[in-house]
Amino acid sequence: MQSNGQVTAFQALLTPAGRRLVDTLDPAEVEADPLGVATRLRRNPPHGAEGLGVELSDLVGAALTQARLRGRAREKFGGLAERMYFTPDGLEQSTRLVVSAYRARRFTAALPPDALVGDLCCGIGADLLSLAEAGLRVEGVDADPFTVAVAGANVEARGLASRARVCRGDVGAVEPGGYDAVFCDPARRGKRGRIFDPDAYSPPWSTVMGLAQGAPAACVKAAPGIPHELVPAGAEAEWISVGGEVKEAALWFGALGDGGRRATLLREGAEPATLAADPALGPPPVAEAGRYLYEPDGAVVRAHLVAEAAVLLDGALLDPHIAYVTSDRLVATPFARAFEVIDVLPFSVKRLRSALRERGVGNVTIKKRGSAVDVDKLRRDLRPSGPGSAVVVLTRIGERPVSLLCSEVTDFR
Repeated sequence: MQSNGQVTAFQALLTPAGRRLVDTLDPAEVEADPLGVATRLRRNPPHGAEGLGVELSDLVGAALTQARLRGRAREKFGGLAERMYFTPDGLEQSTRLVVSAYRARRFTAALPPDALVGDLCCGIGADLLSLAEAGLRVEGVDADPFTVAVAGANVEARGLASRARVCRGDVGAVEPGGYDAVFCDPARRGKRGRIFDPDAYSPPWSTVMGLAQGAPAACVKAAPGIPHELVPAGAEAEWISVGGEVKEAALWFGALGDGGRRATLLREGAEPATLAADPALGPPPVAEAGRYLYEPDGAVVRAHLVAEAAVLLDGALLDPHIAYVTSDRLVATPFARAFEVIDVLPFSVKRLRSALRERGVGNVTIKKRGSAVDVDKLRRDLRPSGPGSAVVVLTRIGERPVSLLCSEVTDFR
């Protein structure tokens, strides 16, 4: 919870003089030398800064915070970050633009035009903004007055005041049935950092589920490590990966979901790719290493869809409990990275070092699943040298630790 002084200083940034102050700051310079930038601004305050009703030191501090956060926000929001506002925790938890835009399309595909969506625990408004830009009416609710002020400023900055509004309130007291759908992203950070226990979220998981199940339709954003047993019966669970990295899970209720499991991959310049669970599919077969080894995307693994991926790859697992798929076919798929197997060795540092030296490999990428080997120590022990490159995959087959010497496939012609 932020102090009234912080809210007042932030509101001063929304005046013409305050906006000019923030816009003239270079995020890279602020990140590199915040004290030097602050000293310069205090000695030579920008025109109009002294008539905003706040201490100059508070105004400068607020401006530097926003400039620094805008620089960090580019990874999630691209160029839009330059005209948005943030809080440190809000930026950390906020949905990146590519995900919120994808999610908004799911909302609009299932809801009637101009539907009213309640964004409960709206934070700085990342999802709220995408929902409004998709044509929906959105009401954001958050308990923290500073966060509410930041989200409201983002609504204005993006020109969405006619479709979105933000108010302060206790989401636990909200009547979810008053909306056509709700979206909820409970706070997963506390004073000590990230919170992993859903019962310690704010609001707690039981309250979040009550809101979701009390609305005609709902979506709940969760951490990608959410246990499957916490997914209520009838809810769809979707794990979302961006550029090969799992970013979040989303639970969909009512008209927004289909009750299954899916992995969705979002990639720059490509349409979303989704792999859905096949309830009729049994466990995948197990086989010795073939010509190719496939590493399923993390979203596929989190969604427990390795069997579905194996079917796509006409493959089998090396071990029934480890998510590596082997096949003699080379298949281009967004759901897994492909590696050509050069050699399969019982794990031994000496044997692996010898194999790398024989091939003149100096650039080694080490991957592991189901292995307790310390990768950093192994890299030092291997002492690779030479012009070649290789991928070493550490895993086990049954109780046998093995290493696979591979090369990544990038050309599927």
